[in-house]
Amino acid sequence: MATPARGGKPLNILLVRVSSLGDVLHNMPMVADIARHFPDANIDWVVEEGFVSLVRLNARVRNVIPFALRRWRKSLGKAETRAEIKSFFRTLRQQEYDYVFDTQGLLKTGIIMGAARVVKGGRKVGLANGSEGSGYEGISRIFHNLSIPTDPRTHAVARGRIVAGAALGYAVDTPADFGLPSVPDDTPRPEWMPESYVVFFHGTARDAKKWAPEHWIALGRELAPMPILLPWGSPKEKAEAEHLAAQLPNARLLPKLSMADAIMVARRATLVVGVDTGLVHIAAAFVRPTVEIYADSPRWKTEGNWSPRIINLGDQGTPPSVAEVLTAARSLLT
Repeated sequence: MATPARGGKPLNILLVRVSSLGDVLHNMPMVADIARHFPDANIDWVVEEGFVSLVRLNARVRNVIPFALRRWRKSLGKAETRAEIKSFFRTLRQQEYDYVFDTQGLLKTGIIMGAARVVKGGRKVGLANGSEGSGYEGISRIFHNLSIPTDPRTHAVARGRIVAGAALGYAVDTPADFGLPSVPDDTPRPEWMPESYVVFFHGTARDAKKWAPEHWIALGRELAPMPILLPWGSPKEKAEAEHLAAQLPNARLLPKLSMADAIMVARRATLVVGVDTGLVHIAAAFVRPTVEIYADSPRWKTEGNWSPRIINLGDQGTPPSVAEVLTAARSLLT
């Protein structure tokens, strides 16, 4: 076990990982690692306001500090927006930290790290380099006083864990623990949610990552009569979901969901099938039976590799066939 700073007093630690949904999720095992080695540590987290509900599911995070750059940048000229920004930095600076970790490596996260206060001898720790295909910005290193190198092909979950372990002096040698709670049996269900269902997370912002509509339709027909839920997050995704629902008598088009409701759909599903997107990774983090489909992104970067209940198919440029996905789905259902 590493030796805590400040003469044995509990460590105060700040994590800066503001977006996106999948990246925030993949940062969560850092929390369990730190808590395992420093049970008394106080862990705070700066995250985009849209993902606050996800981070708050982790009981080991003491304070969640919402960051709203996506909204602020639309109205920087307004007095109320500038007041919100000042309030954010005021809240950020209320606590002095022993360690501040920026595991995103962007200029905006570096600025947050730079504004955070540390105790005398405190460390601001970040990534010395990016991974292949990441949006890493080297200028973020000017805000570190400790930069941790990682292999450019390090899994998204492992990167933050490695950075924290190197700074705090412990080995990363356990399976990833996302710190997410199970759903109590007596939790009420929305009226649109059946007791048992498959959810198709078919939508994603980048078209190249999608699986062909005819594949979803063929898979859904093979899984009938089990109900299939079709969520969506944009007008384009809604139109795509409506097309699928029209071809699948066992499919249900969902209403527009809040982030909390979308997470609930993932965590209560009997089976999740989806492309490389945040909600699929959330289902995998809850260790729901999950088939992850890779079509235009490298599988090594985000595949769910911590449970046999997660099956990863396809890879960059080689999406899986309907037969492969159906075989995986049936194996998880049985």
